[in-house]
Amino acid sequence: MTRTESYYVISNPFPDQESDLLVLFTGESQTKPAHQLGPKVYDYYLIHHIIAGKGRFTIQGQEVELGSGDSFIIKPEQLVSYISDEEEPWHYRWIAFTGSQAAELVASTGISAQQTILRTGKRRQVPIIFRQIGRAFHEKKAGSHLKANGYLHLLLAEFSEALAPSSPLGDVPHTESERIIAQAIHYLSTQYAEPITIEMMAESLGYNRAYLSRLFKQYTKITPVTFLLKLRIDKARLLLRERLELTVEQIASSVGFHDPLYFSKQFRRWYGVSPTEYRDQMKRKMRNQI
Repeated sequence: MTRTESYYVISNPFPDQESDLLVLFTGESQTKPAHQLGPKVYDYYLIHHIIAGKGRFTIQGQEVELGSGDSFIIKPEQLVSYISDEEEPWHYRWIAFTGSQAAELVASTGISAQQTILRTGKRRQVPIIFRQIGRAFHEKKAGSHLKANGYLHLLLAEFSEALAPSSPLGDVPHTESERIIAQAIHYLSTQYAEPITIEMMAESLGYNRAYLSRLFKQYTKITPVTFLLKLRIDKARLLLRERLELTVEQIASSVGFHDPLYFSKQFRRWYGVSPTEYRDQMKRKMRNQI
């Protein structure tokens, strides 16, 4: 299949050379057959993610063939070269960054001098994060550079998880489906107090809403909506017991309910009493224990 060569790069619209961490630029290219870069060195970090096609990456004299879904990282002053395949030239995205914190940040992921190749094909967030960095720079808003730094952290977190060894205790998901459910549960468990929806979660994680909801119910036996509702109610129940200085309305708002009446209705549905009645019961128990 004939592919049209293309090249696109966008730089940080607000480069701050004093920053401890600075995303310099990001880009995307559909290379021509046998397109080669290097041997050369860079004075910044450079991460590539291959969208399609294949090619060869050479570092420290070792050549590795890479294809769709793979990523590779180039560190400052490393002698590297890479060349796209003659039949299936690769299409990739990249991001360049620097700063005094860059080396420590990269090292914290588990990436070492010997570990520069990452098999990230099953990590659907990786290409999404690259696009988000480009979108942040394209917007040219005052916080674009901060968004880019945040996305860089998310990207490296994906790499860290890709490099993490399987746990002998079995607490790391063993299938792609389990990993997706773990992502969804983590999202809901950390964002429950915000005005989130299942649509927002699906978009954030990069999955189709119907597919994610179906998979979630298959593994947890309840829908994401019910899980979120129960999570909020349980958090509210804890606050009703432990934060007596807060009003019922304040507690409702703190766990993501913006309608106190709806909160009270749902609380009664799950626990058989209103939030006020539940708190009164807890107060009586506390007095009886004194």
